[in-house]
Amino acid sequence: MPPFKDDHILIIAPGSQTTLAQLGLPESFTPASHRFRTRVFLAPDGKSYEAHKIRSRKKESVMNGDVEMGGAGEGEEEEELVELPEDEEGAIWPLKEGRIDDMPAFFAFLEHVKATFNAPLHTPVLFIAQPCWTAKNHEDITQFVFEKFKTPALCIMDSALATSYAFGIPSATIIDVGFEKVDVTAITDFQISGRSTVHESGGEAMTMKLVELLKSKNFSRNMAEQLKKSMICEILPPGTPLPGTEAADVLVEGDSNPAAAATTGASSSGPDVKITEPPRVPLLDDVDEEYGLDDKPIEDDGVLDIATIVTSGKTQDFLAKKEKEKAERAAARKADREAAKEAAAAAAARPLRLPNSKRPRATFHYEEAVKDAPNAKRQKTPEISAVEEPASAAEPKPDDEIPPVDGAPVTVEDEATRRENTKAIRKEEKRKALEDKDPSIIRKDIEIGTERFQAASEGYLDAIADAVYRTVLSVNEIAKRQEAWDALVICGQGSKVRGFKDALVTTLNNRYLVSPSSATMFMSELPSNLATPSGTGSMTPTASFSSTPHAPPTASAVNPLLLAATTASHQALNPNMSTASFSGQPTHSSHSQSPTSIKVAGPPTYFPEWKSFDEAVFLGAQVAAKVIFVVDQGTSKGFLSRVEFNEEGPTAIHQVGLLY
Repeated sequence: MPPFKDDHILIIAPGSQTTLAQLGLPESFTPASHRFRTRVFLAPDGKSYEAHKIRSRKKESVMNGDVEMGGAGEGEEEEELVELPEDEEGAIWPLKEGRIDDMPAFFAFLEHVKATFNAPLHTPVLFIAQPCWTAKNHEDITQFVFEKFKTPALCIMDSALATSYAFGIPSATIIDVGFEKVDVTAITDFQISGRSTVHESGGEAMTMKLVELLKSKNFSRNMAEQLKKSMICEILPPGTPLPGTEAADVLVEGDSNPAAAATTGASSSGPDVKITEPPRVPLLDDVDEEYGLDDKPIEDDGVLDIATIVTSGKTQDFLAKKEKEKAERAAARKADREAAKEAAAAAAARPLRLPNSKRPRATFHYEEAVKDAPNAKRQKTPEISAVEEPASAAEPKPDDEIPPVDGAPVTVEDEATRRENTKAIRKEEKRKALEDKDPSIIRKDIEIGTERFQAASEGYLDAIADAVYRTVLSVNEIAKRQEAWDALVICGQGSKVRGFKDALVTTLNNRYLVSPSSATMFMSELPSNLATPSGTGSMTPTASFSSTPHAPPTASAVNPLLLAATTASHQALNPNMSTASFSGQPTHSSHSQSPTSIKVAGPPTYFPEWKSFDEAVFLGAQVAAKVIFVVDQGTSKGFLSRVEFNEEGPTAIHQVGLLY
């Protein structure tokens, strides 16, 4: 078989909502060149499928002067078929929760993808399979691709394995947050060792939760979907109080460390505390006006010749001059203190830019496309700002402002009001400019409360964390379980919600992380027939210690829990340890129940075009396609060739590829 070229490799990664595809491998791997909505429509004949919605409408007659060019009679109306690419009414979605629910519609969709690229005949295909696909699904896809695409080679690769290829990690835990489900896969040495699925989860569950919470505001699914993708929607870590509640107010009511607040301006002390304010200077805040620094004696600059001054006869003049200089210096210092106080008051009066997680309310900018009436007169969108400006009022420029009378300073309240008015005017002008640019889109500003933080509430993260724990626990090779915990990969479109990944990792740490110095770790290392210590430190006797790798404890022995944990994996410290116990089972020293560390795998840094790795499955597909079709070229049976398909049929796909 001749070698395949990079430009002829076709990669298809189907998803429940979006399918990624690309023809050819670039020199530096890039995100998918084409994104398809995974849906088809019934054709007007009701038997075949079309990629876009097709409607019939009256054909517009073309007038050339006084002659009508339509060609139809006055009483007859000619109709034409029109494609509507953006219309999804009546769409058929072949994939439900990742599984293939409608195979004919799915095959029609694949034909549309293939026709879009117009690929040549000598085009190998790399197909990304969902974890829930059955062996029969793999065989049906294999037969369809070879018969319809006329491809010379086919490789079907599991999506979790493709993600591990993207990160270059042999052992990892892949958490794929999809549209209606969350797939959790444990991989050891680039092989699938455990798998579980959380149904009725994923991004759609968070969207429907927002719809339920904002029912009083008449939120539709489209509005909730836009809110979920906006920057104001955030998943807070477990235990974080919602802003505006009593628990959140207690934390910011006062300084938890008065000494630190007085010296550094921070509200507390510790290695993670950041100083956001300048230190508080008591000389500027707590000075006594009557007996303060004004009466403090001021040292003279040099040594005075008292005898010369007395003999000159100008003692009174000299003393008056010194008193005048002292008074001038005191007045200058007092003026400086007053100016510093005014500057501090102005800084305190400025509106604080709190982070999103600290704001009880935020403004959501919603955009809605107007269908069937692009030229219709639209209602004006409501504005949240309470400041109303007349239509004829023009925004004053900084150079045109009226100076204060008699040098009177502008108050802080006037400055803040002017700033808010300017901001509201600019916001209105920007909205009008956007509406004039695209009149088919209506833009609204909606004020949202703490509901935007509750998209993943009521056990959503707990269910995913439980699936991760059970999946890693199902790995047969116990020594590899900790490696899976140390390389978590959270990907998928559903994980793009702000704060989701951090909240999930925090949930895993709170529920399952075990400290190396805790007793649970020591108990997991104890052999089953070792005596259990009592509260007084004595040991409960057992029948025999002959089968344990440790010597029987004595009164002067060290803590058996510590001994079992520290010497189980060191043969020099435990000479009685053998490679296998009397039952013939190999011994191990890893912690089989709970992890001692949980880490998120770092993304690769040698793909400059990839800024986000939520679609890392496609990057892994590119890496695998390069290795399988170009580098290996079938030596390791990474793909199924047409010759093998003709000889053995579609069942031969189970002997090749990267499915298991």
